[in-house]
Amino acid sequence: MNYLFVHQNFAGQYLHLVRHLGAQPGNQVVFLTQHQHFTLPGVRVIRYRPPRAPSPGVHHYLQDTEAAILNGQSVARIALDLRASGFVPDVMAGHNGWGEIWYLKDVYPDVPLIGYFEFFYRQFGADVGFDPGDVHSPDTGPRIRSKNMGNLLGLDTVDIGVCPTHWQRSGYPARYHDKLRLMHEGIDTAWASPLDSATFTLPGGRILSKEDEVLTYVARNLEPHRGFPMFMRSLPGILSRRPHAEVLIVGADGTSYGPPRADGRSYREAMRAELEDDVDWTRVHFLNQVPYGQFRDMLRVSRCHVYLTYPFVLSWSMLEAMSMGCVVVGSCTAPVTEVIVDEDNGFLVDFFDTDMLVRKVVDVLEAGPALAAMRSSARSTIVERYDLQAVCLPRQLALLTEARELLRGRAHTFS
Repeated sequence: MNYLFVHQNFAGQYLHLVRHLGAQPGNQVVFLTQHQHFTLPGVRVIRYRPPRAPSPGVHHYLQDTEAAILNGQSVARIALDLRASGFVPDVMAGHNGWGEIWYLKDVYPDVPLIGYFEFFYRQFGADVGFDPGDVHSPDTGPRIRSKNMGNLLGLDTVDIGVCPTHWQRSGYPARYHDKLRLMHEGIDTAWASPLDSATFTLPGGRILSKEDEVLTYVARNLEPHRGFPMFMRSLPGILSRRPHAEVLIVGADGTSYGPPRADGRSYREAMRAELEDDVDWTRVHFLNQVPYGQFRDMLRVSRCHVYLTYPFVLSWSMLEAMSMGCVVVGSCTAPVTEVIVDEDNGFLVDFFDTDMLVRKVVDVLEAGPALAAMRSSARSTIVERYDLQAVCLPRQLALLTEARELLRGRAHTFS
């Protein structure tokens, strides 16, 4: 079989699927991407570059849209070259978020296309306006509505769409729900597993184990959408009550979601300045971004893991932490409550209630081994619902078959 995948950052949500397909004899797997940092056996990676940046004078509603069009054009041109060379995929799949898949059906109209749909922007009920400090302006509604042009174009283009969680799917207009399948990309629970003998070495050389009071926090970038300011404001209370606790923070200083600070400082710099002497900084370790193996070691020794998020896309890191038997203290927001049941497989706190977060984290750090049943329940949740090999990968492979049969059925209908 021939497969064509597209994702701006290789391999994105398709890592496990393309690794599996590339390992099967007889398959040809082609992957189009902008950023490639590694290779996979049996997968031919082709890098594309948009011909230029978006025009400086384009209306600010349309900056992301123009960038996506440029991406889509670049991908389509490579697809034309592939077609001219004789490569015709049996199935195509790609992330819709950056426009890369918008024009693939114009190159291969008879090939089924599966789109990954991550988030439908809304003026109310999601991340916009979640923070009480956010102020809606007359520009807010039109700006947010315009951000969905790419979502709507993609939904019209694909044969089948995929959303990773119920909540994310629910954000899309109901008229598209029949086209959108609920399908998570999966967690490798064999890899993301507990290990009692695990250790983690701090940059200074000190070795931590499960005997230590380790508090962890992970985000791609340290920013408000992932509750970083709330977490930092909880540290004075946590560290004063748990004098032996060590805090491990993974995340870079950029912004993935929402605007950067107006003063040009990172949120880490701003929070350090705000808290100053209220925190024992010798026990707070900013690790930036760490290799995946170190990430696993860190979560394996974690006694308490904090995951806070606006109503937005759910991070893999929370599911991986649960898979490794972490006790997660999570925000009582829709993406989290889809997975965590309070006092069963984790704890839930109000996103904005710092005092509640302090109390819950202190209780978890103090309880230690007494929460073994909750750790087991957390892992069982991930194994039962998100396990890569037993649950998610078989569903993804079945979807590839469904896509092929769907298009065959249409061809028969119109013949």
